[in-house]
Amino acid sequence: MSGAQDHGLDTEGVRLQKVLANAGVASRRVCEQYIVEGRVRVNGAVVTELGTRIDPASDLVDVDGTAIQLDATKRYIMLNKPTGVVSSMKDEHGRPDLRRFTKDWEERLYNVGRLDAETSGLLVLTNDGELAHVLAHPSFGVTKVYIAKVDGRVAPQTIATLTRGIELEDGPIVADKARLLDASNASSLVELTLHSGRNRIVRRMMAAVGHPVIELVRRQFGPLHLGTLPAGRARELTTVERGALLTAARQATPGQSTGGADPEADS
Repeated sequence: MSGAQDHGLDTEGVRLQKVLANAGVASRRVCEQYIVEGRVRVNGAVVTELGTRIDPASDLVDVDGTAIQLDATKRYIMLNKPTGVVSSMKDEHGRPDLRRFTKDWEERLYNVGRLDAETSGLLVLTNDGELAHVLAHPSFGVTKVYIAKVDGRVAPQTIATLTRGIELEDGPIVADKARLLDASNASSLVELTLHSGRNRIVRRMMAAVGHPVIELVRRQFGPLHLGTLPAGRARELTTVERGALLTAARQATPGQSTGGADPEADS
């Protein structure tokens, strides 16, 4: 039998089905069905006993392998950062910063990692400090996808070079994936997938192969996709997106990144 005490759970806590319903997973009755069907885990262990009580402040819960945020005070925002804006909540030099995009939320939000001022695209803002640390730190190797408009016509051999690896002044770097989207004599569009957090890494890679970046946008961060969100707009993550982001953070394994890096560096 899988009871609360079997898993070291708090017998004085809150009933699991109530916690799940309060977190927006489904109605309490449907959540009870999920528990009985063995689709809910608490701290990694499947729980099927409806009498199970947990501590929402410390226990980790997932449904069908997707992490559930039990703290309703946590906010997760996707921003399509425009160019000309620095990745800071308060820029000491008076440049345009991220504060203008957080006015709709009362919580004090922080950016997860950075995009340089002239790079646009997907940036995550949150008040979840633990998640921000995991996802921003290069040792956890969160995957990012960029589309770069570069100078000149990129040859297939150049794409192959990017995935084989090139040597930069701070060590070797390998693109997880590289794809030529379009090419003309004047410029090309290249899609790069990386898990490195090294400073201005995309710009330095493309310059190293003879194709300096003209424009750069980040389209994907971990499981999140920018989609059709317009530049300069921000929105809360959907329930599915939030679950995917939390799951990625909980499953993150340190030591995947290539070379040392500043945890606040990117693009």
